[in-house]
Amino acid sequence: MTATIEVQTAEVQTVSDSQGNAIGVFVPIDVWREIESERETVYLLRSEAMRKRLLAAIARDGEGGITLEEARAQLGI
Repeated sequence: MTATIEVQTAEVQTVSDSQGNAIGVFVPIDVWREIESERETVYLLRSEAMRKRLLAAIARDGEGGITLEEARAQLGI
Protein backbone atom coordinates (compact mmCIF):
# COMPACT_ATOMS: atom_id res chain seq x y z
CA MET A 1 0.00 0.00 0.00
CA THR A 2 1.38 3.39 -0.97
CA ALA A 3 0.43 6.35 1.22
CA THR A 4 0.57 10.00 0.33
CA ILE A 5 0.21 13.04 2.54
CA GLU A 6 -2.34 15.62 1.45
CA VAL A 7 -2.62 18.97 3.22
CA GLN A 8 -6.26 19.93 3.85
CA THR A 9 -5.63 22.90 6.14
CA ALA A 10 -2.64 24.59 7.66
CA GLU A 11 -3.04 22.42 10.77
CA VAL A 12 -4.36 19.01 9.72
CA GLN A 13 -2.85 16.63 7.17
CA THR A 14 -4.46 13.48 5.87
CA VAL A 15 -2.77 10.32 4.70
CA SER A 16 -4.38 8.71 1.66
CA ASP A 17 -3.88 5.35 0.01
CA SER A 18 -3.15 4.99 -3.70
CA GLN A 19 -6.89 5.14 -4.44
CA GLY A 20 -7.34 8.46 -2.66
CA ASN A 21 -9.09 7.04 0.42
CA ALA A 22 -8.20 8.82 3.66
CA ILE A 23 -6.53 6.26 5.93
CA GLY A 24 -4.99 8.50 8.58
CA VAL A 25 -4.51 11.99 9.86
CA PHE A 26 -1.73 14.10 11.36
CA VAL A 27 -2.73 16.84 13.79
CA PRO A 28 -0.61 19.16 15.95
CA ILE A 29 -0.28 17.94 19.53
CA ASP A 30 -2.22 20.92 20.92
CA VAL A 31 -5.17 20.04 18.69
CA TRP A 32 -4.92 16.40 19.79
CA ARG A 33 -4.91 17.40 23.46
CA GLU A 34 -8.00 19.55 22.91
CA ILE A 35 -9.78 16.63 21.24
CA GLU A 36 -8.82 14.30 24.10
CA SER A 37 -10.00 16.85 26.65
CA GLU A 38 -13.37 17.13 24.93
CA ARG A 39 -13.71 13.34 24.76
CA GLU A 40 -12.94 13.06 28.48
CA THR A 41 -15.53 15.74 29.30
CA VAL A 42 -18.18 13.91 27.27
CA TYR A 43 -17.31 10.66 29.06
CA LEU A 44 -17.54 12.30 32.49
CA LEU A 45 -20.82 14.04 31.70
CA ARG A 46 -22.49 10.67 31.02
CA SER A 47 -22.61 10.09 34.78
CA GLU A 48 -25.24 12.17 36.60
CA ALA A 49 -23.10 12.29 39.76
CA MET A 50 -20.02 13.41 37.85
CA ARG A 51 -22.06 15.98 35.91
CA LYS A 52 -23.16 17.54 39.21
CA ARG A 53 -19.57 17.59 40.50
CA LEU A 54 -18.25 19.20 37.33
CA LEU A 55 -20.97 21.86 37.30
CA ALA A 56 -20.28 22.61 40.98
CA ALA A 57 -16.56 22.93 40.23
CA ILE A 58 -17.30 25.31 37.35
CA ALA A 59 -19.49 27.40 39.66
CA ARG A 60 -16.70 27.50 42.27
CA ASP A 61 -14.11 28.48 39.68
CA GLY A 62 -15.05 32.15 39.95
CA GLU A 63 -15.04 32.00 43.74
CA GLY A 64 -11.33 32.26 44.42
CA GLY A 65 -10.08 28.91 43.15
CA ILE A 66 -6.41 28.32 42.46
CA THR A 67 -4.61 27.84 39.17
CA LEU A 68 -3.25 24.51 37.97
CA GLU A 69 0.27 25.77 38.62
CA GLU A 70 -0.64 26.69 42.21
CA ALA A 71 -2.21 23.26 42.76
CA ARG A 72 0.90 21.54 41.40
CA ALA A 73 3.11 23.63 43.68
CA GLN A 74 0.98 22.77 46.70
CA LEU A 75 1.10 19.08 45.80
CA GLY A 76 4.81 19.19 45.04
CA ILE A 77 4.46 17.96 41.48
